Amino acid sequence: MEKLSTATGLIISQKKEWGEILTDFETKNRYAVLDLSGKEMYIAAEQGGSTLARLFLKALRPFEIGVSSLDGTLVLRAVRPFRFFFHELKVYDTKDRLLGTIKKKFSLLRRIYSISDSSGREKYQLYGPILHPWTFEIRNGSRVFGKITKKWSGLLKEGFTDADNFGVTFPGEWSIEQKAVFLGTIFLIDFVHFEDKGKN
Repeated sequence: MEKLSTATGLIISQKKEWGEILTDFETKNRYAVLDLSGKEMYIAAEQGGSTLARLFLKALRPFEIGVSSLDGTLVLRAVRPFRFFFHELKVYDTKDRLLGTIKKKFSLLRRIYSISDSSGREKYQLYGPILHPWTFEIRNGSRVFGKITKKWSGLLKEGFTDADNFGVTFPGEWSIEQKAVFLGTIFLIDFVHFEDKGKN
């Protein structure tokens, strides 16, 4: 994940299969991870899982997403267990060391997530303002460090598929591990809030 060392943000673009577009049947999610200039850095793909889970659980299904370099070498894993509520995702490196955990917190009006480090200490929160449903601010207390935004990708694409494009910004001096956790966070945000054509 050394490519993240100088990054101040990423663009994550979901790749849709034509079969899914035409039939509305959920296939395994795939994403391209790009730098802010649009250069491809990594490929992320849903691993394993059953057809029945994708058919019946849809966006609630448990998943594991592997992030690989362009030569196919695995560099990161994001694992989500099954949850009806209080969704959770853990991010691991290739040696199965936990880098961080993302958990949805209870809130009646706002979308709030807790971001913890490898020892379970909360380091940041994702905060979704009411009037900005496609934006999540990365916060520590009242200080904002960056944000995750679902980006509009054009009328044609948004009108005919539910493919999502996200941008995340963060301080360049953050560690590779911190940035990797927020890369993983986008996969959970996509499933929980945007997977079923934005109905979640």
